[in-house]
Order: sequence, then C-alpha cells, then structure tokens
Amino acid sequence: MYAVVRTGGRQFRVAQGESVRVEKLPGGVGDTVELAEVLLVAGDGGAEKLGAPLVAGAKVVGTIVAQGKGEKLTMFKMKRRKGYRRKYGHRQLYTEIRVDRIEG
Repeated sequence: MYAVVRTGGRQFRVAQGESVRVEKLPGGVGDTVELAEVLLVAGDGGAEKLGAPLVAGAKVVGTIVAQGKGEKLTMFKMKRRKGYRRKYGHRQLYTEIRVDRIEG
C-alpha cells in the first residue's frame, strides 16, 4: 500500500515502513506527525482512491526520525566583462519521517 502526499509545496510517494525527507516540520525527534494532504491512496490489489484534489478522511501517520540540514548548495552569478560576481550558499532544513501507517 502506498500514498501520494503533499507537504512543503512538493509531492512525495510514501509506503509503510519507509523513510522520507520533507521540508522542515515542527516537532522533535520521536514525535508523531500526521500528513493530512493525501492526493492518492493505492492498495496492494490495484484499487486506488484518487482525490479531487484530496482523498477524504485519508492521512499518513509517521514518526520524526531526524531534524537536520541538507548538503550545502553553492550558487554563483557572474556577468562577463562587468566585474559582477556573487557567490552564496544555502543549506535547506529538513525533517526525516518514518511512515508508520496509511489510513484511508
């Protein structure tokens, strides 16, 4: 069984027991989190529930495994012959969630 959820402006395909990294969510390690924006739920037998846009009454329940920062991304801008150069970096905050169950 798997589901497609929307969080942090992105969509993720999740299945029970797997881990997924999403945009930072409030809470500490070991806390339970519910993702209520479920777009699709598919069972083992091929039966699918497709939302319009959300599946009514469906949710994904998981446990926060880690809170952290991702790898550093370096951006560099330059305009040739103008003496314009800009270099800056960014580390995106993330929350790693282990999916406990899919309801709906």
